[in-house]
Amino acid sequence: MHETTDFNGLPALKLTASGGAAAVIALHGAHIVSWVPEQGGERLYLSERSSFTPGKPIRGGIPLVFPQFSTFGALPRHGFARNMRWQLEKVHEHGEFSGATLFLADTPETRQIWPFAFRAELTLSISANQLDVELAVENSRAQPFSFTAALHTYLRVEHVESTQVLGLHGCTYRDQAAGGGKRTEGKEAVNFEDEVDRIYLSAPHNVMLREPNRSMNILSTNFPDLVLWNPWVEKCALIPDMTADGFKRMVCIEAALVEHPLKLDAGRHWWGRQSLVAIR
Repeated sequence: MHETTDFNGLPALKLTASGGAAAVIALHGAHIVSWVPEQGGERLYLSERSSFTPGKPIRGGIPLVFPQFSTFGALPRHGFARNMRWQLEKVHEHGEFSGATLFLADTPETRQIWPFAFRAELTLSISANQLDVELAVENSRAQPFSFTAALHTYLRVEHVESTQVLGLHGCTYRDQAAGGGKRTEGKEAVNFEDEVDRIYLSAPHNVMLREPNRSMNILSTNFPDLVLWNPWVEKCALIPDMTADGFKRMVCIEAALVEHPLKLDAGRHWWGRQSLVAIR
């Protein structure tokens, strides 16, 4: 089932699966702002201070990073896709699944800052306890281009200090909180006791977010990297659209294409997917 709705003044689409799982996606940025699995409980973090103004990013949920990750290039931080109005292409409902596809194509506005022709699609699908998010990018003209991308997923946690991420032991990562140098993950479980800002390179495609009373599997396909982020006390205080204690209730685990930009030749396309599976 689906219905159009208003989300803090932004046009949005609410999807409901047959068992009661629900998700809301704003047309602004194709931004997923809510996901409640069948077992209940909001699983995405959304800042109480977030702006819901066209042209500005939403703090929380699942912002779409394209065609540039962070400040790794000359474009605005995290690119422009998260700040633009997307179009609803179709809604798809099959049995226990409910989903939708939105698209964004180049415009004179985008070509002023990134002179390439493209078509991007964001598809989300929900079932009982799973949310699938897929980004597809097509080069629709003759000139090749390169891009980086990520699904900047803010996961809601009960308390970050009792939260762990498993599955990254032995992986190489760039420690962005300490200058970007490479390190090797030596822990079986990553804990949060200070700022964490890491890009895990050639990361595993299945990690787990574990809390005392619930867990979640995070799976990715065609995204080679994984970003792990929590700003902690000092950095959180510098983020105007987060509350001072917002860091306590969120962890970002992002399927990412960062270390090696992907070159897309004329007529070619790429896709990547992240799946969130609530265990309990």
